[in-house]
Amino acid sequence: MIERYSRPEMTRIWEPENRYAKWLEIEIYACEAHAEMGRIPKEAVARIRAKASFDVARIDEIERTVKHDVIAFLTSVADYIGDDSRFVHLGLTSSDILDTSFAMLLKEAGELIISDIKRLMAVIKTRAYEHKMTPQMGRSHGIHAEPVTFGLKMALWYDEMARNLKRMESALETISYGKISGAVGTFANIDPQVEEYVCKKAGLKPAPCSTQVLQRDRHAEYFTTLAIIASSIEKFAVEIRHLQRTEVLEAEEFFSKGQKGSSAMPHKRNPVLSENLTGLARLIRGYALSAIENVPLWHERDISHSSVERIIGPDATVTLDFMLNRAIGLIENLVVYPENMMRNLNQMRGLIFSQRVLLKLAEAGASREKAYALVQRNAMKVWEEGKDFQTELLNDEEVTSFLPAEEIKEAFDLGYHMKHVDTIFTRVFGG
Repeated sequence: MIERYSRPEMTRIWEPENRYAKWLEIEIYACEAHAEMGRIPKEAVARIRAKASFDVARIDEIERTVKHDVIAFLTSVADYIGDDSRFVHLGLTSSDILDTSFAMLLKEAGELIISDIKRLMAVIKTRAYEHKMTPQMGRSHGIHAEPVTFGLKMALWYDEMARNLKRMESALETISYGKISGAVGTFANIDPQVEEYVCKKAGLKPAPCSTQVLQRDRHAEYFTTLAIIASSIEKFAVEIRHLQRTEVLEAEEFFSKGQKGSSAMPHKRNPVLSENLTGLARLIRGYALSAIENVPLWHERDISHSSVERIIGPDATVTLDFMLNRAIGLIENLVVYPENMMRNLNQMRGLIFSQRVLLKLAEAGASREKAYALVQRNAMKVWEEGKDFQTELLNDEEVTSFLPAEEIKEAFDLGYHMKHVDTIFTRVFGG
C-alpha cells in the first residue's frame, strides 16, 4: 500500500533488478582487483564485464531448486559469461556480496531520506516566518499555560529536524562500510587489497574488522535513526490532531474539493493524514527494535538477521520516505486560524497572565508565598465563578496595597511574552 504513494526513486532501490545489479557490480569489482594483483587474466575481466548479466526470472527458477539466492544468482550470471565464470566469486562468501550490497542500498535510501528532511525543513521554515508573531495559547498538561506564537512552534519543529538531519548523516556514515573478507573475516582466501578496491569502487569504506558479516550494531544505529525521525513526524502530527479538534480549531489539515470525511456524517473533516503518520511511526519503531534484536548473532554469524532485513530494509526506508513527503504536504498546506488562536487565548479571562502578576507582587515587596496566595485566590474565582481575572485583582485591596492599577494592567500585556521571539528565531535559523 505504501509503495503506491512513495517516490519511484525510493521503491526502485529495492527492486530485484537493482539489488542484483549491485551484486554483479561487486563481483566485477572483485574480478578487477584480482586482475590487478595478477590472480586472474586481465583479458578475462574484460570479457566478464562485456558479457555479465542476469535474468531475474531465471534466478527465481534456480532458487526454487537450490534454496540459495546467491548461488542462484551466480548460476544465472554464468549462463551469460560462459567459461570465464570460474573467475567470478573467487575467494568470496555469500555475505561478502549480501552485506556490501545491503550497505550500498541503505546508503542510496539514506541519501533520499536526507533530501526529504531538507525539503521538510524548508517548508517548516517558511511557515515559521509566516506565523512568527501569530499569538497562540501555550499549553502544559493540555491546559492553558502562557502565550507563545505559532511561529515558535514551527521553529521548534525545525530545530528538531535539524538534529534529525545530523543523526541521519551520522547513520549514513556508519552504514557506509562493506566487507570482502571471506568466510569468517580472516581474508584466508582473498587479499585485503581486494576489499579495499571493491569498497572504494562501491562508494564505501572497508570495515576495519568483520566476521562473515558486517556487525549489526551499524544497522541498528541506522534503523533506530529512522525511528527517531518517524517519532518526530508523529510528534508534529499529534500536535496538528490536537489543534484540529473542534473545541480548539486553531489549525486544520487542508480539506480538498470533493473529499469526504465520513460515510455516515457528511459534515466531518478529520485529521486523517496526521493519524496516518501516527500509525506509520509505530511500524518504524518496530523495525528499529527488530534491527536491535539482530545485533547478537552466534559466533562469526548465523542467518537469523537475514529474514528480518529483507523486510525492514525496504519497508522502513520506503515508509519513512512516504512519511516525510506526506508531512511536507501536510505542513505546506496546513490551514491556520489566527482568529481562533486569539479567541482561545482569551478564553480564560486573563488567567494566563498570572505568573506576571505573581512576579510583580514579589518585586513590589510581597513574599513569594504571599504573592502566590493572593494571585491564586483571585484565579480560583475565575475558574469557579467565571469572574474576570484583571477585575478581581483590581478589586482586591491586598493586591492593590502592593501594586497600583497601572502596574496590574501592565501585567496583561500580550507583547511581553513575545519580546524574545526574534532572539529565538536567530538561534534556530541564524542571522
